[in-house]
Amino acid sequence: MIRLDKDGDLWIATIDRQDKANSLTPEMLERLCEIAEDARDARVLVLTGAGKVFSAGADLDAARAGLATSPLWERLSGAIARHRGLTICALNGTVAGGAMGMFLACDLRVSVPGAKIFYPVMKLGFLPQPSDPMRLAALAGVSRAKMIFMGGAKVPVEEAQTWGLIDRITDDPLSTARELAADTLAATPEHAAGIKALIR
Repeated sequence: MIRLDKDGDLWIATIDRQDKANSLTPEMLERLCEIAEDARDARVLVLTGAGKVFSAGADLDAARAGLATSPLWERLSGAIARHRGLTICALNGTVAGGAMGMFLACDLRVSVPGAKIFYPVMKLGFLPQPSDPMRLAALAGVSRAKMIFMGGAKVPVEEAQTWGLIDRITDDPLSTARELAADTLAATPEHAAGIKALIR
């Protein structure tokens, strides 16, 4: 359900549960955490999905059983945010709910046309993970964060690009992610980490 492909220092993690809109079970979320933590030695980590949806967030049955408030979400987004190299979310389709955490924690976000971004915690009665609202507000602004979290807005990626949430829209986000990774892969890990630290 979570595939990991390693091409030297480029790691690509793919969510593959297409019959359930790539919704995440506790086991899948744990595996993503392990990959993000182990990837500290990789220069580039790319997160993507199989099929038409990146991820619908938590599996509904698992969410009702407690996954919606699991510390695993923060563990995952924190590991991605701490990565010393380049992290890229290559959206193959819509991203929703808790899956937004890994999307927001990445350095770059590229997407296919026509995808949507939404986080229906208000409707579902859950609080978002603590870091997600702060990261969203930092990228898109406070009002737009409130539109998504409190107004239930489903934002097309074409609009999200004007907000700064999407960096590039492309028919082949994985190929675009590889292109964007090329310079970091060619540099030393120390050089890449040094530049990233200066940007922060």
